[in-house]
Amino acid sequence: MQRLTAPCGRDALAHRPSVRAERPLIRKRLLRGMALAGSLALTFLAVPASGAVAASAQSRGTTADPQDAALAFNSSGYTTITVTVDGRPMNVRWYKEICYVANPVTAAAQQPGGPGGGSTTIPNTACGYQSMNVFVPESAFGDQRAPIYFAVNNSGWMASYIRASVTAGASYTSATSNVGAALKAGYVFVDVANRSRGLVGADGSLPGKAPAAVTDAKAAVRYLRLNDTAMPGSAERIVVNGTSGGGALASILGASGNSGEYTPYLAEIGAAGVDAKGRSTLRDDVFAVNAYCPITDLGNADTAYEWLYNVLDTRATTGQNASPEGAAEMAARFAEYEKNLGLRNPDGSRLTAATMLDSIEQEVVHSAETYLKADPASTIPPLGGTFQIMTGGTTKSYVNDWIDVDATTRTVRSVDMSRYLAFVATQAALKTTPAFDAVGVDGNITSRTETNLFGPPTQTYMNYTEFSWNHNDVTGDGSGLDDTGLTWKQYTAQKSTTVDDQVHLINPMDFIGTNADTAPNWYVRHGTRDRDTAFTVSVNLDRALAGDRQVKDLNYQLAWNQPHAGNYDVPEAMAWIADVVRKADSPSVSRR
Repeated sequence: MQRLTAPCGRDALAHRPSVRAERPLIRKRLLRGMALAGSLALTFLAVPASGAVAASAQSRGTTADPQDAALAFNSSGYTTITVTVDGRPMNVRWYKEICYVANPVTAAAQQPGGPGGGSTTIPNTACGYQSMNVFVPESAFGDQRAPIYFAVNNSGWMASYIRASVTAGASYTSATSNVGAALKAGYVFVDVANRSRGLVGADGSLPGKAPAAVTDAKAAVRYLRLNDTAMPGSAERIVVNGTSGGGALASILGASGNSGEYTPYLAEIGAAGVDAKGRSTLRDDVFAVNAYCPITDLGNADTAYEWLYNVLDTRATTGQNASPEGAAEMAARFAEYEKNLGLRNPDGSRLTAATMLDSIEQEVVHSAETYLKADPASTIPPLGGTFQIMTGGTTKSYVNDWIDVDATTRTVRSVDMSRYLAFVATQAALKTTPAFDAVGVDGNITSRTETNLFGPPTQTYMNYTEFSWNHNDVTGDGSGLDDTGLTWKQYTAQKSTTVDDQVHLINPMDFIGTNADTAPNWYVRHGTRDRDTAFTVSVNLDRALAGDRQVKDLNYQLAWNQPHAGNYDVPEAMAWIADVVRKADSPSVSRR
């Protein structure tokens, strides 16, 4: 596997204990068995070259699946628009709002607004959250081998209504715009909408609960595979791009390829490639993942966050420790969690709570030195100097008291991790405690954390971590020990419980190194100033991917001086995509 640092392995990864919420072992084995069964079924049922099911069925003298036939791509149903890329006009064929499922969920016309509150009116209630916009640049009009740049646009795991990243008359610069760069490279650009948290159905229900976002993304991939011979571009070269919640969605999509655990959910929405007997006949694995600051591993994200910002007393030293007992309780769980992952660093050493800070420090050093060596004009202020950081349109100065750089050799002498984490927590205030599952805890019912991603569609939210479940004190919300009379372990031990399955089905760490078909190519970035999720999350993702033999090219890095953001390194990312595409086998050859 090609990567920025030396290869590393993982101890018995395929047999490691699940890091999902604790469940009876028999159920865990059942879920893994379902994944294996689905994968084995695809070995026999997958359509070679991912050709359209209808065409394949006709060649065998059988009748095409009527549901798949209803999802046929209309090659003439486009509008030609003109855009400008790097000063040059370009014609683009726009296939508008293609509904990629046969049974879309009808949404309410009024949907919750953004961070400022209020509401927004959506025009496409029939399929606005399960559609895709397909943009084909003129160089790809007849190109069946062009990569497909598959953009998921949800942030914070929020539902993503259909959007059009390419608009008539717009101008793009390929050096700064991933949209412009993809069009210039001759890639088919696809904007993919998906259900997720916050979505309100026409019947008043909440149909975006996990794993809806993953199910929809898989359904979109299956639509592209079903229609691969009729559409420009190659469904064997799908590159998934996403930031934050989108980075997490890209990660789980890339990790869980062809897992049979999703088949019932796919069948429910009428996804392509699920026959009348509930068997999968199409693949949903992808070629590459381009993920920025992925908000993933949510079941353990609070534990990781509190450990990182309490192990060196960061919360206390920056005056951000409003719940010290709760923070300490969550942080105390991290060592066992990390141990159970069984990961290794690039040098072969075990990645544990005892070695995690050193591992993060090494990644920070690598980030700074990569930045300095990339451009002779790049500089890092000396100790005692100041970082000039723009936040919300205002530039603020921060004293560099944590990284010592040799200006002559352009290398890092040392990093003070205690002061580094304090710097991260100062330039952007830390999240609450808990950071990701706060609703219902200490009377909090206004938090915008991911709590409402879980639970049944009839319930506003449900706590999905042991700490928050056991500390829920909002009476009547249907969540927690106070309402159910059961502790988290007692509640999740029940066969009827589904919240822990929801957590599992959106966690890439539960699928990497298993029988799922992990994407072979990964480009993951997490900013060195990003306090939105713990650095441990992306480090663990990197080490897990490094131990998966299916992964051929892994390009992970903490991006120097970047906040919680994405697509800030367009030339580098697009060069990586071009390189893995160049080295790939013929798109007509299936990996399974």
